[in-house]
Amino acid sequence: MNRLQELSTRCFPGKADALIITAPVNRQYLLGFHSSAGTLVFLPEKWYFIIDFRYFEKAQQQVTGCELILQDKLYDQINEILSAHQVKTVGLEDDSVTLSELSVYRKRLQAEVVAGSGMSQQIAEMRLVKSAQEIEQVALAQKMSEQAFLEMLKVIRPGMTEKEVALELEYRMKKQGADGISFDTIAVAGKNSSLPHGEPGDYRLENGDFLTMDFGALVHGYHADMTRTIGIGEVSEKQKKVYHTVLEAQRLAFEQIRPGRVCSEIDSAAREYIDSCGYQGCFGHGLGHGVGLEIHEEPRFSPLCDAVLRDGMILSVEPGIYLPGEFGVRIEDLVVIEKDGFRNLNTSPKELICLS
Repeated sequence: MNRLQELSTRCFPGKADALIITAPVNRQYLLGFHSSAGTLVFLPEKWYFIIDFRYFEKAQQQVTGCELILQDKLYDQINEILSAHQVKTVGLEDDSVTLSELSVYRKRLQAEVVAGSGMSQQIAEMRLVKSAQEIEQVALAQKMSEQAFLEMLKVIRPGMTEKEVALELEYRMKKQGADGISFDTIAVAGKNSSLPHGEPGDYRLENGDFLTMDFGALVHGYHADMTRTIGIGEVSEKQKKVYHTVLEAQRLAFEQIRPGRVCSEIDSAAREYIDSCGYQGCFGHGLGHGVGLEIHEEPRFSPLCDAVLRDGMILSVEPGIYLPGEFGVRIEDLVVIEKDGFRNLNTSPKELICLS
């Protein structure tokens, strides 16, 4: 059963006779085709993909399993499909259609547009567990990211700006073969490293700084995500203590990761250790999140997530400690949940590196 067939089984019969899918990430997941525009009209046993001239030839080469239509007058074309199949009600993506788009659909479509089709939730549920091919793509993206990091260890030096570090890192990911970057690269040093999502600036690296880099390569639409914190020259005993606390917190979380465990329990393993070491309130974000076609997906390693881990899920594990006005440390790997535990997609050593 392919993804179109599975979604059909999940959504029909339901509140709507037909579904309209426009979110790029959902189209890519269902069709294996990336484009900035396109409309998938989804019926129980028939699927139509309306695509404009820019992508039509590419779609002819790559899209299978549905009828391709060259976009002309979009709403007239949708209405023709709905009329041909005697569709009375249409469902939309609850989590991505804006109010203005909803208003246009209700004005232009002949069928009744109904709320609560449940389609978005069904696609999200399908995307929780990755296929072998998806895992392979994420693993490749992570490998490129890690190789870029290892190359950076030969490049980083005092006097470089945070912006230069980020630029060099992105260049090396693309040189490895990445299609792009997963998100805006974070490279923050010194006092700026206490900002979990700080932006690279003009600050120049100095001896004694911690440098935190959060980055990822993008490969065929699939994201990588990793974070490393390194020392520039010799760092203080306080910095070393924080680093090793974060590293141990990650190790304790790893010990708990396996199918059947609740996500909040994994978060607690790391968070309770960090708190017990005297850093209460210094780890203010979740331990991790799902990664795939989007950089932040479900499920989440967080105190509030009661999702159960399943074989085939991919999540980040990224504990951190942030001391405002001083420095911060974060260490992040990606793991694939497997039947006997997990597989870490990162292989580089994580003992504290201090560049001389």
